[in-house]
Amino acid sequence: MAQSQALLAVHQVLEKCFHVIEQQQNLWESTLTECIPILSSLSNLAEQLQACNKVVFMNTPFRVFPDLQCRLKYKLTQAIEINLENLGEKMSALKKVRDTVTNQVTACFQMYEKQANTIGLTAVLERTCLCPSAADMLEWLQDVQRFYRRQYLSRKLLLHNIGPANLPNLQALPQSWSSVSEQVDQDLVPDTLLKVTYFMEICHSSLNGPSLELSGV
Repeated sequence: MAQSQALLAVHQVLEKCFHVIEQQQNLWESTLTECIPILSSLSNLAEQLQACNKVVFMNTPFRVFPDLQCRLKYKLTQAIEINLENLGEKMSALKKVRDTVTNQVTACFQMYEKQANTIGLTAVLERTCLCPSAADMLEWLQDVQRFYRRQYLSRKLLLHNIGPANLPNLQALPQSWSSVSEQVDQDLVPDTLLKVTYFMEICHSSLNGPSLELSGV
């Protein structure tokens, strides 16, 4: 009985964690989608500022406006700074997702460590056609946690020293940003959530109805 209760406690925190990950993955994807127009705008502005820097206005009909080039550079630089601030806000949202997932995964491992001796090795490795083993799910959570950590860090490093003083990198930012996604399996989190679909349904049913055994069939 003690073993069943201990395993149930671990299953409950696992179910909660996967539910949180599902919510956070939606936030992560929507935030990345919101970054696309900002990145495109930054690239276009960088291209315009590069062109403005190259043009000798004194050799054009605009020479009658001696301060035009400075004014254009100022406006373009200001627009770049505003877009970088907006991108910084999106990075803060991504960081929040990373931290939320990390906290939930940590809570799962803390619960497992607390109950490990009571559960025993055999039970923690036991799986059925509907329910993965607790060991499987803990391993998947580590993979998910690493995914968010690496993705966030890679994007943060990419934006390091990005600004009006580094126009070539700023212009190439959309492509560089996309390459970060290509470095890892973007389906890792959705695939993990798919693998625990039945487990989450069973847990939800057990919390809202008669108690169900999560191990054994």
